[in-house]
Amino acid sequence: QVRLVESGGGLVQPGGSLRLSCVASGRILAVFGMGWYRQAPGEQREFVADISRDGDTKYADSIQDRFTISRDNAENTVYLQMNNLKPEDTAVYYCKSLVREVGRFDPRTRWGQGIQVTVSS
Repeated sequence: QVRLVESGGGLVQPGGSLRLSCVASGRILAVFGMGWYRQAPGEQREFVADISRDGDTKYADSIQDRFTISRDNAENTVYLQMNNLKPEDTAVYYCKSLVREVGRFDPRTRWGQGIQVTVSS
């Protein structure tokens, strides 16, 4: 079984920073694209950023250069550095990854359980 586990969330004041981490573990042969999504109360889950195994990145327009995604392939870990946080960034943040698992031919999409980020004074 492959698991994605997020960490680093919490409460921060507007203008502050947080760094989210997500580690993929289990019976993994390879980890391909990794990314972050978020879901605010009463809203649909939305794309935040993703990064390929080679380091190519994409970001949602709403991030406006405030967030940076990175990864450590050796550790099967993806990070999201969030700066100049705003109240509208408040949401549950989910990690997503495409993983080739032991015993399976096709890669599977895996999601983390989500972690709360609250931006409030």
